[in-house]
Amino acid sequence: MNALHLKCQTLFDGTGLETRQQQTLVVENGLLSYVGPTALAPQPQPGDTLLEAGDNFVMPGLVDVHTHLAFGNAQSEEDIDIWTSDEFRALRGMFFAQHVLAAGVTSMVCPGDSGQLSIAVRNAIGAGLFEGPRIAASSRVITNRQSLNDWFPSRVGAPEYFTARLVTSRSEALAEIRKQAKDGVDLIKIAMDGTHRRPNGEIIAAFTAEETYEMVEEAHRLGCKVATHAYGREAVMYAARAGVDLVFHAFYMDDACIEALLEAGTILAPTMTFPQNTVDFCQPHDPAISTGYAGYCARTLEVGSAVLKRAKAAGVPFACGSDSGFAVTPYGEWHARELELLVTRLGFTPAEALYAATAVGARCMPRGETLGSLEVGKQADFLLLDGSPLHDIRILQDRSRLNAVYKAGQPVRMERSPYNPKQVSDFNSLKWTDLYTRDRVAQLGKWAQ
Repeated sequence: MNALHLKCQTLFDGTGLETRQQQTLVVENGLLSYVGPTALAPQPQPGDTLLEAGDNFVMPGLVDVHTHLAFGNAQSEEDIDIWTSDEFRALRGMFFAQHVLAAGVTSMVCPGDSGQLSIAVRNAIGAGLFEGPRIAASSRVITNRQSLNDWFPSRVGAPEYFTARLVTSRSEALAEIRKQAKDGVDLIKIAMDGTHRRPNGEIIAAFTAEETYEMVEEAHRLGCKVATHAYGREAVMYAARAGVDLVFHAFYMDDACIEALLEAGTILAPTMTFPQNTVDFCQPHDPAISTGYAGYCARTLEVGSAVLKRAKAAGVPFACGSDSGFAVTPYGEWHARELELLVTRLGFTPAEALYAATAVGARCMPRGETLGSLEVGKQADFLLLDGSPLHDIRILQDRSRLNAVYKAGQPVRMERSPYNPKQVSDFNSLKWTDLYTRDRVAQLGKWAQ
């Protein structure tokens, strides 16, 4: 296959926090064979392609470590679990994976899934059947009573078709981990806590420290990485001491948790985009307002920002996740907002945010050593941007400024197919969001007594 030579005036290669000027990338068979000064670059051979990046800012493709392909831009937990089949979710997931790629996300972690959805999408993309990002696949979230994903009443539980696997014993938990490993997951996700609290307000971990250690040890023994949903101090501590690879959120951890994360080398992905979008975008009629959930998100961000700043100062590695797949975080829309929030809320420099969204996030991927930076021997996944995100990190959220996405040295189709959400995601049977008493109707001016 002929080589691609890309001349870059400005290159952020992801190996550090600096840019390099007058650089050339040479791509052969999807891999980088040369990255260095243009003056020293090998000369193009007959049949090779020579491109000028011009004023475009060239950087590695983004890595989103928190995107749920199974959720379908869900409006509720019922929308996630009840209304669609695994087969439909897989087809829909493949469709939306292409929206993710077109947004500049060349690699993504799918933490928590429906059956073998992300495994199938990963394999179909890997086989060249469809275009899409590189995927770290998982299966159903391992959950317990008091876990986030044990959404429904005990009389319902978590049926086989739900996106959670309810385990009520250590033997069940280990058996599920072994099943998922057999099915080919890259990642096991454990829901370490939910909304269950002690009288003093502390969030209670859904698994004990010993149970967590056993699950993580078995997953690692079988070659799988482990990610955990963990808001509270107890859950973060148990996860870190067990040596998990990736912790989401950690808004209510303490300084002892930070020390444990550092000792374990655990990556932290706070995923502030979801609560921030909830605060910023919800309208008065959204249930998130009337139930107080948006207010809870605002308080969580305020409390969490303080401790997350301390974690950053201590040297905990941060990655970027958007929690895409909900109605407030649709696919292909907000994957780069987490970089902005790292800067505005936690005091990251734009270069540090880029590094988190590329080099650090790549560590969560299968064969992550071949991703996340533009170096010889690594995958040629890169973006061309009209403008520098080092000057304005929000450029990454401007679709008109993303001029090109390359995966394995090949340009990605940037057009996104439109869709009708009422045929794709919005299957809830909810008919009303208000109680229409005579007083309420009169208040709305729709009825006179």
